[in-house]
Amino acid sequence: MPDTTEPTTAESRTRRSETAKSDPALSSAESGVQRPPAEVRYADELARLRDADDAPRPPGWALSLRAARAFVVGDPSRGISAKFVGNPSLVDRALVTLATTRGLMLVGEPGTAKSLLSELIAAAVCGESTLTVQGGAATTEDQVKYSWNYALLVAEGPSPRSLVPAPMLRGMAEGKVVRFEEITRCPLEVQDCLLSLLSERVVAIPELTGPDAMVFAREGFSVIATANTRDRGVNEMSAALKRRFNFETVFPIADLDTELDLVEREAGRLLERSGVRVAPRRDVLEVLVRTFRDLRDGTERLSSVMSTAEAVSVAHAVGLRGWFLRGEAGTAADVVECLAGTAAKDNADDLARLRRYLEQQAPRQSGEQWAQLHRARHLLSG
Repeated sequence: MPDTTEPTTAESRTRRSETAKSDPALSSAESGVQRPPAEVRYADELARLRDADDAPRPPGWALSLRAARAFVVGDPSRGISAKFVGNPSLVDRALVTLATTRGLMLVGEPGTAKSLLSELIAAAVCGESTLTVQGGAATTEDQVKYSWNYALLVAEGPSPRSLVPAPMLRGMAEGKVVRFEEITRCPLEVQDCLLSLLSERVVAIPELTGPDAMVFAREGFSVIATANTRDRGVNEMSAALKRRFNFETVFPIADLDTELDLVEREAGRLLERSGVRVAPRRDVLEVLVRTFRDLRDGTERLSSVMSTAEAVSVAHAVGLRGWFLRGEAGTAADVVECLAGTAAKDNADDLARLRRYLEQQAPRQSGEQWAQLHRARHLLSG
């Protein structure tokens, strides 16, 4: 394998973010990235945690379990923001699982922040969250383990120089956490290529000879996979592969006020990045969040995913409509305009349920924004 002691791209980005304050040009360049990885967004917090971290660390980890937990769930006494809204015991179990070198499987409904949680944990454990395999029907084993630079392969034959490591090979060689998103959407033969990696902790490269033919996992290597419960049955994992993971379920946010606070915070960040100069209105967001919860769990339950993540997206769109079309924060009428594409998708029955909700249940709520929501029902497309 090529020398892996050089700084990785993500490590370089982290260093750039840490020096951005002293380099205005660099700060300006970084600001053009739509969504930097967690280790860049929260570089200052990670640096503070590392500097003050005197607790024992598992081999190969960048932080102790205590510091990694604080990074994810927050610690106001140390100025560490809460980034994941959920049960802290879930984070504890997830970190302990990774410390045992077993794979971690996060399952749950779409939009419950499984990917965010895996990103945050990876950033805390190894300082890099970008070693990611995105699962899908077209995912191949080459995209998981390794492939070849065919120009060099033809010119020189198989060699470490012509080898192109994929995330799993890099994670093993460098002792990093690898994230495998939507694993159940991958073909079964691609899923099963993880069996030997997770049990033997080695990747065999039969095209090479000598010490380069085997890449052994270094301390710190582990795998975090995610799967949507709605995708179960698409490509169900084999029993052998399931045995190599500890499963943790990520549930939707149960408390209304907690979900509302999260939507307000995240939508505000998105709107600020989009050039919107006014904060979203709390009363409009409350109507939006209550509507989502009713359509998720009430009598007019939709088949579409009415998740917190979708609510943030709609709140973002409402703010954009209000600001760029009228110079204001957005109203409940904008909620109706933005709901159809999220709630109805391609299901005509969902559109009918949404229409019934606006006609029959919205008038039962009190407040001006609920009245606007009801009056704007004619704006629902379709």
